[in-house]
Amino acid sequence: MAKRPLGKLAAEAIGMLELPRLEPRVLEGYRALGDLTGTTSDALDECGIEAVVPGSVLRSTDPRARLVGQALTVLNRKSAARRAMGGVSASIGRRAGEAGAIVDGAVRDVDHSREIGYPVWSSGVSPITGKWRIETVAVNRPVRIAGIEVHPGDLVVADECGVCFVPFARAAEVLGVAERLAASENARLEKLAAGMTLEEYLKLPR
Repeated sequence: MAKRPLGKLAAEAIGMLELPRLEPRVLEGYRALGDLTGTTSDALDECGIEAVVPGSVLRSTDPRARLVGQALTVLNRKSAARRAMGGVSASIGRRAGEAGAIVDGAVRDVDHSREIGYPVWSSGVSPITGKWRIETVAVNRPVRIAGIEVHPGDLVVADECGVCFVPFARAAEVLGVAERLAASENARLEKLAAGMTLEEYLKLPR
């Protein structure tokens, strides 16, 4: 008997139909950060938000990729009858479609994703298809990715070093801190380039 994809998603499993939108200036502010996840991670620390996953846990299929966008969340589970991949994911949206994906589970076809410029951060890779082995049980409802709770519309920033999840309601606040930290670090580096000794540099306030 031919294999068929697992059943359709029930209407009640769909959460938000319209995601809350961050202001374009906030998204552009994050994109302008030189050290994208490093600076965002420092800002999240200062704001008391634990929402960072190292690159050793969620690996990028394209080390050169940088991603800034809002999360569309999907919850998948293994079929009771089959053994295979499962997990949760956040597809990162942009006005023209999806810009990339964060997957707490295994993915495949990584060569193709690189070729089409669709970066994926995942906890593993596998040649096994999930088409007949996993089913989607919820869309745009809160999910947990690598232990971090992610809500639809939350901001996701990712690069080779890892992934940061910024709560929607605090994205502008975290950006303000990140921009301050980035400006401070740039000023320190300029002084070092101008001839300041390393000892003097290390004493500068952050």
